Amino acid sequence: MNIEEIYKDSGALLSGHFILSSGKHSRNYLQSAKVLEDPKRAQSLALALADMIKSSGIKIDTVCAPALGGVIAGYELARALGVRSIFVERKEGKMELRRGFRVEKDEKVLICEDIITTGGSAMEASDIIEELGASVVAFAALANRGFCKREGSNSEAKANCRLPSNKPLFALADFEFEIYEPEDCPLCKEGSIAIKPGSRGN
Repeated sequence: MNIEEIYKDSGALLSGHFILSSGKHSRNYLQSAKVLEDPKRAQSLALALADMIKSSGIKIDTVCAPALGGVIAGYELARALGVRSIFVERKEGKMELRRGFRVEKDEKVLICEDIITTGGSAMEASDIIEELGASVVAFAALANRGFCKREGSNSEAKANCRLPSNKPLFALADFEFEIYEPEDCPLCKEGSIAIKPGSRGN
């Protein structure tokens, strides 16, 4: 399975001049919603990710996704693993477990995103789940932006990775793009205007 080709064919690997959620700039942007709009494709990606997780031998009781981006990926992964699917969402800027969802003491939870960048949202979700008494045992995403080390990759975690080194990250592929500080962005210096795509932009 060539994940990069799947993203390209789905129109989910964008080229241009983008402002990332971090505020930094890049020539490339991953829009996983475009990959997940096809249910059959979403299912096949989730099955491939589930196979990786099953092969590790890690016991998973529940998949929890940060809303909004991780919800579909998390649901499909939970279905592929045969476990429960829940999600956390922001209320007044803070992640919460709502809508009647509950976790039990020592319940083994995997946090699933569509894309892992530095892992900030995944860690917010993890903190909430562990505050409620459950145990986060792993993280997963369809795509890894290369800041955090995923299982099966030779790349090392970067300094700004926020995921814990003692818990595995499962992802289907690494996507490593050049990222620029706004003041050093060569595209800005050429006169290009950056746009902010995604759920927090447009």
